[in-house]
Amino acid sequence: MSYWTYILCNTPLGTLYVGMTNDIIAGFTKRYGIKRLVYFEEFATPGDAIAREKTLKRWTRAWKVALIERENPNWDDLYDGLARWS
Repeated sequence: MSYWTYILCNTPLGTLYVGMTNDIIAGFTKRYGIKRLVYFEEFATPGDAIAREKTLKRWTRAWKVALIERENPNWDDLYDGLARWS
């Protein structure tokens, strides 16, 4: 089983939400009303994913934006590609 740490936003450079889940495909948008998956990391254990989530939550907004822009410079919604992949 995989565990995921992720960053969601409502619009590019909008509100950011950092979370952790064991099922990144199953309706994360229903819970938060934030529709765009802009960053994610996969982990083998829930402890590792939770630790990364806590680390990212302590980061400044500028650091989170830099991380997203390094991996996803156009702030594309990665959900569609992930849904096709799984």
